[in-house]
Amino acid sequence: MWELGVAALACLVAVVLGVRLVRARRAAARALQQRRWLLERERESAAQQAVDAERARIARELHDIVSHNVSVMLVQAGAARLVVETEPAQAAEALREVETAGRDTMTELRNLLGLLAPPADGEEPPDLAPQPSLARLSPLVDRIAFAGLPVEVRVSGEPRSLPSGVDLTAYRIIQEALTNALKHGDGGKAEVTVRYTDHYLRVEVVNSGPSVLTGGSAAASSSQGEGRGLLGLRERVAAFGGDLDARRRLGGGFRVRARIPLERP
Repeated sequence: MWELGVAALACLVAVVLGVRLVRARRAAARALQQRRWLLERERESAAQQAVDAERARIARELHDIVSHNVSVMLVQAGAARLVVETEPAQAAEALREVETAGRDTMTELRNLLGLLAPPADGEEPPDLAPQPSLARLSPLVDRIAFAGLPVEVRVSGEPRSLPSGVDLTAYRIIQEALTNALKHGDGGKAEVTVRYTDHYLRVEVVNSGPSVLTGGSAAASSSQGEGRGLLGLRERVAAFGGDLDARRRLGGGFRVRARIPLERP
């Protein structure tokens, strides 16, 4: 009888342990499934964020490429129309600038499309022109000046090689600020200052004539859905841990100032 009781107790203990083991395994399986689901959601979220960031980058590039060159082309075409009968040589020169701006636009668009659509297996990669940089600032300044906005450029500090992203961002800041000064300015001139320091690249563009940036102030740009160029510049600079300030000047005109760290935080 005693042995039967011990055997029954042993069977009961085994059943209890077995039930607990089954429950533990089921709980572990549910936890693993939940963890897999969370990881999948995180991967999907990260992928969507990457897609959104890439779309924003493409939108910034398209805006910077098209807005600047088309603005210069419109100014030059208008100037040519005004003097085509009285100053045919000047009109011809303006039309040549329109042609140059159009070619530059096509070149930059081909570069952008070439980066977005890499060659298939076995195909040769397309010949891409160098990205805009501060080393190519002179043609930009000459084009703006020829379109009617005198530009003075000052460089301080020791110029040196910059990370490609920082170099492109600095160029785009100057390009956007000069383009807006050309479109919305009323006479005056523009001053571009590039300053190299140990830890920062500082860029400032000031135009002296009464003008506004696209969409007005930063607050108005945000509220009215305008000022894509200014917002794009802020996004570019923020990506490197820098800051950008754009505001009206008390004496008229506008000032755009950016500080970009040379080492990413």
